[in-house]
Amino acid sequence: MTTATIKAPPGVSPARGAGRARRRAAGWLILPAAALLLVFFVYPIATIVWQSFTDPAPGLGNYVALLHDGISVTVIVRTLVTALIVAGSTLIVAYPYAYAMTKVGPRARGVMTVLVLLPFWTSLMARNFAWYMLERRDGLIDRMLGLIGLDGVVLLGTVAGVTVAMVQVMLPFMVLPLYSAMKQIDPRLLDAATSLGAPRRRAFAKVYLPLSVPGMLSGFSLVFIMTLGFYITPALLGSPQQSLVPQVIGQKVSALLDFGGAGALGAVLLMITLLVLFVVSRFTRPFTALSGTVGNE
Repeated sequence: MTTATIKAPPGVSPARGAGRARRRAAGWLILPAAALLLVFFVYPIATIVWQSFTDPAPGLGNYVALLHDGISVTVIVRTLVTALIVAGSTLIVAYPYAYAMTKVGPRARGVMTVLVLLPFWTSLMARNFAWYMLERRDGLIDRMLGLIGLDGVVLLGTVAGVTVAMVQVMLPFMVLPLYSAMKQIDPRLLDAATSLGAPRRRAFAKVYLPLSVPGMLSGFSLVFIMTLGFYITPALLGSPQQSLVPQVIGQKVSALLDFGGAGALGAVLLMITLLVLFVVSRFTRPFTALSGTVGNE
């Protein structure tokens, strides 16, 4: 039998020619994904941004209107505050859960993983309808609070009700990045710190917590960005008076046919998302380097 060999061009070493061939093959492999991304992601976003500058007239009129209509700035600020509260609350709930996943045995870890992934197997509409039944007047939350003397507390139609439901919806997107970062931390580092005289809590704060920061930032940015553009939960559990940016965009497109204004609001949301990603990448870099240094040692 004879084996085919790839001959390098004249003047090119065989190793260099093989490297070029591998890069060319990799380029062909990523071409379908790149084309899909270009057609269904880049092109629609470019169209929206273009309409924000050209519809109904060329210029910055849509962006100027956002600053002076008395609604858009308030809605943007409300959306940012809601996203911060949701991301922070999710982090507080998810951190001890993810930490516990690194401490239990394989069987218990499997059960905890299933509990995290369970919401993905349930319809989002069904989960939001369940929260609707819990938060409505005379719902379970209202009755439970009435037992301790807090009568008439109705979360349905409020930002607080939307926030509580979104924390539950976004919880898996915080737990999984946290667990992925925590499972790479050597638990013997805490034992080494305590053997040197550090109290357990101080060792955790000074050693374990900084090493878990990359997972915290990844989960926080993921939940924050997803909350900025989340539509279903605020639409079902919120109210028109407490609308977030996605609801205002939907109203501009479906009811007002203001495609330029909706595009401008969407472009502002896109810029906020890119800014968050940039800031997170800058903050994550030193902690990632710290984790790599500790891991190498």
